[in-house]
Amino acid sequence: MPENNEKILKQISPKKIVFPILIGLGVASYMVYQEWDSEAFSVLNITGYSLFFLFVAFLMMIIRDLGYMIRLKVLSGKALSWKSIFNIILLWEFTSAITPSAIGGTGLAVFFIHKEGVNIGQSSAIVLATSILDEFYFILMFPLILFFININDLFIIDSQTIGESISFVNKYFYFAIVGYSLKFIFTLFVFYGLFINPKGIRTFLLWIFKLPFLRRWKNGAEKTGSDIILASSELKQKPFTFWIKAFGATFFSWTARYWVVNILLLALIGSSSNLDSIISASEHILIFARQLVMWIMMLVMPSPGGSGFAEAIFSEYMSQFIPIGFVAVMALLWRIISYYPYLFIGAIVVPRWVKKVLYQKK
Repeated sequence: MPENNEKILKQISPKKIVFPILIGLGVASYMVYQEWDSEAFSVLNITGYSLFFLFVAFLMMIIRDLGYMIRLKVLSGKALSWKSIFNIILLWEFTSAITPSAIGGTGLAVFFIHKEGVNIGQSSAIVLATSILDEFYFILMFPLILFFININDLFIIDSQTIGESISFVNKYFYFAIVGYSLKFIFTLFVFYGLFINPKGIRTFLLWIFKLPFLRRWKNGAEKTGSDIILASSELKQKPFTFWIKAFGATFFSWTARYWVVNILLLALIGSSSNLDSIISASEHILIFARQLVMWIMMLVMPSPGGSGFAEAIFSEYMSQFIPIGFVAVMALLWRIISYYPYLFIGAIVVPRWVKKVLYQKK
């Protein structure tokens, strides 16, 4: 097997699930221990209502991945079968789950798609297109949310600070602005490279990565520049309807993901008659908005898949909507549904895919 393949296999080793699991479960277990309230849990009963909404929460994640699959089908045309797309999505999600949120699974996605029989130019185009579509969702939705929701409601969570004006002193506001700025700059950079001046971007990257403290990543920067040039020739030819279809799938995919917490709270309500009035319709919209902001915050976290940080920020940022004693458990349940399955499924899929695609295919 080529040396390059060996390096890539090390990056997607199933052994890498251990670190994010230990971090995430460690933080979540500590939080559950700190806030455990046996009296609060004594009023809970598993009902058909709560089980139904737990099922719907899992269904939201399935819809999310179906949206990703449809998008990949649109972007690849007839180059990929549904079976190949299914494998690629699982591999992609697994890679995202074991790498820092700022990196995600994009770096290896070109490799996955190429190994499923797509030429390197089209593979690069598909991956860069998914990146720009994902980032465009956040760039569009964040200001839209700020238009409909009071900025203080979105970022100020301590009841003692009601009436306080938002500022960079607020850590949530700071994380969100930094994360959004990084996404915005990245999207402008990729858009300019794909549709306006791909050769200029490649030249710029090579110049930047000549700096002494960046020189070790020069080869990667050169490859990125070459990928942008290859992708540009593919994507410039696509009609407007192509982008509408691809963004439509992106929109439904991400939106389904952000409804998971809302659905879990409905399941919690269904477990106890004492909790039937904890959330209003307007609060559901605010909960959805805070999930989007949480994802933007996670961009600046170095841990794999935001492990540890995601559980902690959820417990604090969503606490006003969840009764005392249930916050940490809800944070853990949220991650069990939206994050951990990709670690375990990926650990099963990766060895089989490696054996089939890398060792059997010549």
